[in-house]
Amino acid sequence: MTSSSNRARGLLVYLVIGTLFGFLITKGEVISWFRIQEMFRFQGFHMYGIFATALAVAIPSVLLIKKGKLRSLDGEPIVIPPKVLGRGIRYVVGGLLFGVGWALTGACPGPLFALLGAGIPAIGVAVISAILGTWSYGMLRSRLPH
Repeated sequence: MTSSSNRARGLLVYLVIGTLFGFLITKGEVISWFRIQEMFRFQGFHMYGIFATALAVAIPSVLLIKKGKLRSLDGEPIVIPPKVLGRGIRYVVGGLLFGVGWALTGACPGPLFALLGAGIPAIGVAVISAILGTWSYGMLRSRLPH
């Protein structure tokens, strides 16, 4: 089997998993503006329970990737470099930008495409903005302090 057919099959797997993820976060009300507001007002446990569940899945998954010496679909070893913490200003600025974006759109970046797929066309502005922001960061990354 050729590398391009393996890659196409891998992309199909990612598409199916992403679609399933979008379905689950929609049914789990993770994309609900009401649930997000409820969380920020400390009026409900729903979103905190989802975050706790995500941590309970993510922590062992990352440990498995690190200890199991897993490989990507292309056969490359998956390497997670150790995190190096920097100074506080970039975290404050980044957190403020993230928080303002979340407050303005009612959604963090994760469910943007699920919201678009759920038929909320206004979120298209946020999707385009997220893509432009990611592209801008990629273009400016070499000039930014890391």
